[in-house]
Amino acid sequence: MENHGASVVINHHIKDGKHRDYENWLLEIEPICRNFPGHMDWQIIRPIPNITYDYTVIIRFDTLSHLKHWMDSKERKNLIEKVRELFVKEDNFYIKSGLDFLFIPENQSTKIPVRWKQFMVTWSAIFPLSMVIPLLVLPVLQTLNVSQNHAINSLFVSGVIVLLMIYVIMPYYTRLIKKWLYS
Repeated sequence: MENHGASVVINHHIKDGKHRDYENWLLEIEPICRNFPGHMDWQIIRPIPNITYDYTVIIRFDTLSHLKHWMDSKERKNLIEKVRELFVKEDNFYIKSGLDFLFIPENQSTKIPVRWKQFMVTWSAIFPLSMVIPLLVLPVLQTLNVSQNHAINSLFVSGVIVLLMIYVIMPYYTRLIKKWLYS
């Protein structure tokens, strides 16, 4: 497992009126993280005004040990202390592989479901979205005169699917089937 990479999913719920300060802090911490050994990727999912409230930062490293080195580093700890007053909740993170983060109930330390169940649940959610979302998104792109290009179309369609999966579908879907999923 060590050589297959590792990801950390960090959730920060920021106090009202402090989002600009947090965004400035992200500009400070990002280059430091990117310069740590083994860093591969950094993604930020920003809150949707009046819908969601958390920033989700997903960071990938080439090995679990490199990821843990960053997470336990003095640099990160100092930067977290610098911004802690902006948090509504504590610095909340978990280290996982793959799409495990879609299957962790909020505020619980439940065991991750077996992979085949994760596969079935994810597939059963993405399949209908992959059929319906293009029918909704592509006409909107045409109306907005966005260049009709397969790559651009795919960018918007996949973006909407991922947004719906993370913020709408999976939180409710996994709650609905939790008895089967976590058994």
